[in-house]
Amino acid sequence: MAIILRYVDYDGYIRERFLEVVNVMETTAVTLKKEICNVLARYDLLVENIRGQGYDGASNVQGAWNGLQALFLKDCPYAYYIHCFAHQLQLALVAASNDVPDVWLFFSALGSIVNVLTSSAKQFSELKSVWEAEIIDLIASGEVQTSTWAYQIHTLQWPRAT
Repeated sequence: MAIILRYVDYDGYIRERFLEVVNVMETTAVTLKKEICNVLARYDLLVENIRGQGYDGASNVQGAWNGLQALFLKDCPYAYYIHCFAHQLQLALVAASNDVPDVWLFFSALGSIVNVLTSSAKQFSELKSVWEAEIIDLIASGEVQTSTWAYQIHTLQWPRAT
């Protein structure tokens, strides 16, 4: 989850700054709210001072009763919800790129590759073994440094429009 902070500076100008990326295990409204509150607390920012909130429009964030926006409204009634226009722009770009044959062919081929590699447990196990061997070799040669969450073996994700 990416957290962007929009604020008005001392000169009255609206500023928007990237604050942090948070790894969330679940995307329920309660979990997202907890993580956002943790990040704000780390920077000594009070939840009660939130005056607006904007999300991508998924049901878990914009739900009027149990969504993330509703949870924040309980704590700060001035935190009005505004749909994220950047997400709308992204959707427009996705729709436009579907009409570009080279882009469509790339993602179509990528989908087929992911489907072939993940359809068989044996094939995926072999792919995972190759990844593990490559990472071990890179660490041993000193080409990469190790740290928490670095070079973790993940499953392939199905390509999505976003």
